[in-house]
Amino acid sequence: MRAFDTVTRSANWTNSRKKAGFRHILVRLGWGMFSYIKNQWLSISLKKKLGAFSVVVILVMGLSIAFNMLVMNFSLESFNVILNDNSLCYDVQESMEQEANAFELYVREQTWENAKQYRLACFKTESSIDALPFDYEVIGPERYARTWNIKNGYEGYQSFRDQVLHMDQSEEGFVEQLYRVYGMQGYLQTYARRLMQSTLKEGKRSYQEKVPLLYDLPYMIMACSVLMIITVICLTKLLSNTLIAPMVKLAHSSREIARNDFGGEDLVVENRDEMGELVQAFNKMKHATEGYINTLKEKNEMAERLHKEEVDRIEMEKRLDAARLELLKSQINPHFLFNTLNMISCMAKLEEAQTTERMISSLGNLFRYNLKTSEQIVPPESGA
Repeated sequence: MRAFDTVTRSANWTNSRKKAGFRHILVRLGWGMFSYIKNQWLSISLKKKLGAFSVVVILVMGLSIAFNMLVMNFSLESFNVILNDNSLCYDVQESMEQEANAFELYVREQTWENAKQYRLACFKTESSIDALPFDYEVIGPERYARTWNIKNGYEGYQSFRDQVLHMDQSEEGFVEQLYRVYGMQGYLQTYARRLMQSTLKEGKRSYQEKVPLLYDLPYMIMACSVLMIITVICLTKLLSNTLIAPMVKLAHSSREIARNDFGGEDLVVENRDEMGELVQAFNKMKHATEGYINTLKEKNEMAERLHKEEVDRIEMEKRLDAARLELLKSQINPHFLFNTLNMISCMAKLEEAQTTERMISSLGNLFRYNLKTSEQIVPPESGA
């Protein structure tokens, strides 16, 4: 017993390992198929994407309509078969009753009008009997037997009925044969009623078998509709991710560039179609525009620096000119002073004011000495 349990556990473990490996293979195959479809979708052009999306949407709608029509046809066909079988059985039963009444009226009064009504009733009965379904695989053994009784019995009744009609009513045995025809009509009507009962019974059984499925049909339609809606939503999302999302990114990056913000990262999309080419071209244009703007900024800054240096140079030249002017003035003032002192000294000499002349000459020599030397202290010997 323990050995059996060990073998059983080993077999179960082996089966579980095989199932796990099989599931792993299925997952890998599914993921590989998904990756392949995704790559193919990203590689095709936008025109083909829109065409494929339209085809899939039309296909989904067509499948949904076809499924709904199939469900409706199944429901209607099921009820139609039951109602049609009941209607055919009712027609047989009614036509037999009408034929019996027309036969009785024609036997009593053999007029042209009664003969016409009788022949029409017989034709209607024959047509309704021929219209009865007579396939054993379809109608089953009970209905097949009831139908066979009617068809076979009506053939015998038809030949015997025609023989009676050709007899003379005054002929011996006519009444007996006539009542025998009435009896055969009664049997045929009984067969028709039994066939009607069997058909109703079979229809009821078939309806009861289909009732659970008919109750489930709304849920099936709803599930199919939800599945179709999910499929369309997934396709729409896939198209949006490959078409709308890159356009939104482009619009956002364009607004940043309009605000002179080039610091954002380059746009990255998985598309290898026209949208991918557009994104790559946009990134190149962004970098080119940024470089051009940076170059303009550098040129502008360089021009501003040159202008500032030019202004400083002009200011420096103005200051240098002012210094030169001041220097010139400083050179002119001592000469003017010396000339004035020399003039006063000459006047003092003319007026024979020797003391004044010596004082002015000494003052002139002192100024001349101060201009020639930069020292702050003068030795006493030089003062004389």
